[in-house]
Amino acid sequence: MADTTRRTGLHDLHVELGARMVPFAGWDMPVQFPMGVMAEHLHTRENAGLFDVSHMGQVLVRPLDGNIQTAALALETLIPANVLDLAPGRQRYGLFTDGNGGILDDLMFANRGDHFLLVVNAACAEQDIAHLRTLDGVAIEPVTDRGLVALQGPRSAGVLGRLIPATVDMRFMDSLTFGWQGHELWISRSGYTGEDGFEISVPATALEAFARALLDQPEVAPIGLGARDSLRLEAGMPLYGHDMDPDVTPAQAALGWSIPKARRNGGARAGGFPGADAVLAELETGPARTRRGLRPEGRAPIREGVALYADQAGGDVLGAVRSGGFGPTVGGPVAMAIIDADLPEGATIWAELRGKRVPVTIAALPFVTPSYKR
Repeated sequence: MADTTRRTGLHDLHVELGARMVPFAGWDMPVQFPMGVMAEHLHTRENAGLFDVSHMGQVLVRPLDGNIQTAALALETLIPANVLDLAPGRQRYGLFTDGNGGILDDLMFANRGDHFLLVVNAACAEQDIAHLRTLDGVAIEPVTDRGLVALQGPRSAGVLGRLIPATVDMRFMDSLTFGWQGHELWISRSGYTGEDGFEISVPATALEAFARALLDQPEVAPIGLGARDSLRLEAGMPLYGHDMDPDVTPAQAALGWSIPKARRNGGARAGGFPGADAVLAELETGPARTRRGLRPEGRAPIREGVALYADQAGGDVLGAVRSGGFGPTVGGPVAMAIIDADLPEGATIWAELRGKRVPVTIAALPFVTPSYKR
């Protein structure tokens, strides 16, 4: 049987740099480089890390009548966010919901003046594009001739500023176009680590050269999927397919903040998206269960699927870990689970780990304080 695993435009560079490659969402991706996951994680927190995120789906949504408001209102029929009032050059986080109020995917959407740019998860890209193609009045254009990289960490602005000086003036969630060596780069000041940083869409023909130019800077190291996961976990950021899925609503995922007043009951454009009745009712009453942070005792991580109990012996099952691992910055294991919303922070619950129950403290999210550029 033919291997259908896809490769990003940086695949050969990853191999050259000694990456350990693994299949991920249909792509051959670097899970770690010779530095190792923990060192990569700490390097990103202290310096600047370069991530290949070219597996993510990039999609353009253009209004057929040339009016950006047409595209905004169309997107609002699928996304419970304020797309209409998003200013040109700005980006927001949003969700696709289904008819029951579950989450189909999470995404970023940016107003690029006369169209929108959406960035969706790799595993959901085909489904999301088909979903978008149900919209009237817009053209849906998957981007197939560009790669995507993320430069993250406290020194990322200085690094990128050497190559493209004007980027240092960007604010968090700006999404703008810049030139580099004759190529058009689409750059947002955003990321998935809790650190200041940038996500950069680069023409395929310039992708490797641009990545090498960044890696030539002394502060920059290549970072794999392993550290990307531990960084986002410490930052309390949910991962689709783990912390949210069609069986999880926005309120249960603790993502109600992404649904603004304009789209809630009594708002200017309330509802009008799949599952609106269920989603908005739950936001008003509050969810019975929601995503919470967990700090296990000791140094052994509790990973996805580990059962959680109310008591040290017997007792009710409260749920299961959705994301878990070791947090190098916090110096111990961290995890997230969807459990009872009324359990207080600081309360102890129990995780079944290798046949033994270990105490776990319910903790505030995020585990580290974000350092975004405001």
